[in-house]
Amino acid sequence: MSASDILSGTSPIVKAFLAGSLSGTCSTILFQPLDVVKTRLQISSSATSRPTSSMTGELQLVVHTKGLSGLWLGLRASLYRTVPGVGLYFSSMHWMRNSLCEGKPSPLQSLMIGGTARTFAGAVMIPFTVVKTRMESGNFNYRSVTAALVDIIKTQGLKGLGRGLGPTLARDVPFSSLYLAFYDLLKLQTPGWLSSSSPESAHMLAGLGAGLLASIVTQPADVVKTRMQTGSMSSVVSTVSSLYREKGIHAFTAGLAPRMLRRSVMAAMAWTVYERINSTLSLK
Repeated sequence: MSASDILSGTSPIVKAFLAGSLSGTCSTILFQPLDVVKTRLQISSSATSRPTSSMTGELQLVVHTKGLSGLWLGLRASLYRTVPGVGLYFSSMHWMRNSLCEGKPSPLQSLMIGGTARTFAGAVMIPFTVVKTRMESGNFNYRSVTAALVDIIKTQGLKGLGRGLGPTLARDVPFSSLYLAFYDLLKLQTPGWLSSSSPESAHMLAGLGAGLLASIVTQPADVVKTRMQTGSMSSVVSTVSSLYREKGIHAFTAGLAPRMLRRSVMAAMAWTVYERINSTLSLK
């Protein structure tokens, strides 16, 4: 019995959630090393013990000090955040696209739908985003995700679990809005022969282009989010001021290369897998 037969009577929203969760699981496991490198690059300029490294230098440093397994620091927290988070994003996006736009949103509608879906998913999953960022930094020796949550509540209260929510949404909401708009637009620009002969390739190319463009626009918010979730400053203004004093405008580009690579390839893969699962499950 095929997957489509098993899930034939399942709600399209549930199917979208499952498709998004599966695509998020695959891409998170594969690209976690890039997220670890990105996070460490963004906090390295504030550390007095060493200068800011390059992407390859940071990669080598992690392997040298923590072994290959160090490249997957925070993976469990990433999965706790990404699997349900991507599922919530895709299912809410699917509902809005089909309920409000009959499955064919305009570029402006894509911007609004992508942003709304990401706001919902990002706000719900923010505690795991905080834990994930702290684990990736290598500055916190948490035994488990649960231990991290308990420690944060004990030392900072419940508000500690929502630390950096503002810049997180300032990063994720524009990213998702722009990504969905670019993705839909680039899919329309894909040559017909490629879409018909290799739809997966068409989805991947559209996803890569959309990811690159959206990553550049939202990079500064990502740096601010990382600093707030791993440091002592709790306000956006003080964090931005501190970053600017350290390295000027260049401080807000820290970790751009691994983030662009990760977000563009990860998002392209997630959408390709999602579209493929949609087709397999006959998701309408």
